This record gives sequence, structure tokens and C-alpha cells, in this order.
Amino acid sequence: MDTSSTLEKEHMASANTLEFTDANFDAEVLKSTVPVLVDFWAEWCQPCRMLGPTIDQLAEETKGKLKVGKVDIDHHRNIAMQYGIQSIPTVFLFKQGQIVKKWNGLVSKAALTEAINAI
Repeated sequence: MDTSSTLEKEHMASANTLEFTDANFDAEVLKSTVPVLVDFWAEWCQPCRMLGPTIDQLAEETKGKLKVGKVDIDHHRNIAMQYGIQSIPTVFLFKQGQIVKKWNGLVSKAALTEAINAI
């Protein structure tokens, strides 16, 4: 059994959670007309796996008013380097292409929701 693909499937469980890549980050995040929550993660990162279900829940709950997606830093290193990602999980909240909030490490759903509701 390929555990790495199983871990990735666990983290990418929600149909409402997008995958941001080097190819689509500019269009999907920076040029988005709605705010965007971006989770920088990797398959091998246990705290990232713990945060995954929270990110997926937010994607479901905010559908239509917020984009929610994930960047796998192992596969999309250019984005991670561009934003100086040195530890994961790291979560950014973008509005009109600008970072308005940043979290490093595990973050509670309440903290994310509070920031989302404030924008």
C-alpha cells in the first residue's frame, strides 16, 4: 500500500478544498475577487495532517464567499520560497492579492473563523 498517496488523500479530502499550484496560484489566489485561505502543507507533516480536516470544514462552511485551498510545498516549491515558508503548517489569509493574516503551526478553527469573519 502506498502510504504517501493515502496521506495526501486524507489531507485533500474535501471537494471544496482547492489545490493551489505554481501554475494556478496567481489566478486562483492573487487575482481572486473573493478572499482566499491558503494552507501550506506537506504529506510527511503530522501537524499538517491534523489541521487538514479543519481546513476542509472551513472550505465547506464558507463555500461561495471564500476560496480555501492548499499548497503542497514539496511539489510547489516556488510558491513556498516566494512567501518564505520555513515551517509548516503555515496558513495565509489573502484579500485582493494581499496577505491580511498569517498563522504558523497548528491553528484553531475559532481563530481562523474569527479572521475570516473580520474581512
